[in-house]
Amino acid sequence: MNAILDAWTWLTTADHWTGRGGVWQRLGEHLELTGLCLLIAAAIALPLAFWLGHGGGRRYGGALAINISNAGRAVPTFAVLVLLTISPVGEHGELPTVIALVLFGVPPLLTNAYVGVAEADRDVVEAARGMGMSPLQLLLRVELPLAFPLLMTGVRTAAVQLVATASLAALAAGGGLGRVITAGFDTNNTAQVFAGAVLVAGLALLVEGVLALLQRLIDPHRRPRDGHAEPATARSASTTPEMETT
Repeated sequence: MNAILDAWTWLTTADHWTGRGGVWQRLGEHLELTGLCLLIAAAIALPLAFWLGHGGGRRYGGALAINISNAGRAVPTFAVLVLLTISPVGEHGELPTVIALVLFGVPPLLTNAYVGVAEADRDVVEAARGMGMSPLQLLLRVELPLAFPLLMTGVRTAAVQLVATASLAALAAGGGLGRVITAGFDTNNTAQVFAGAVLVAGLALLVEGVLALLQRLIDPHRRPRDGHAEPATARSASTTPEMETT
């Protein structure tokens, strides 16, 4: 109980939030690092997942890619970070941290996006193909809307994992909320260590909540049509080739 009260006192002390090395600065660094790594991981994983999931003949390659990507989860991010830090890459500032976090963020993005596209309702996909849609139209207008829930689950999972794991950046002399925790260890300040952990956990929960709200707002299955919400899958399935030609 004393640790909780001491952490609360630390968090409610204004001097700990402002100035150089304050919580606001570390929070900005944490969000910047997390956002950058999430964008890079998405730029790597999503195009590959869409390409593999869209082509039926490439699904075995997709399964292989997912297995390779998931194998990366067996290697601790901390171990990867240490190896990169002591390698020549470690001479380039936060590059080791970025590489380690990107490798950690790719698996959930790749897995969920690939499965979502590859497992899209085949009846709807074939109906759209029969209407004469090009492969790109099929991907953008049919498969991606159907895959949207799984795709966003992967984004949310990756984002929360990166927020939590980005604290390791402090071990490689990086910024972020991890510096609050390591500074507490250096000064044997248990209250500061506990407060830093609370800040990281709170940020992870906030990111999850914001992304869940964003998913609800932009979900193509919830977009209204003529003043009434109608699932995208129902609209696609109801538009058959026969209806288009009549």
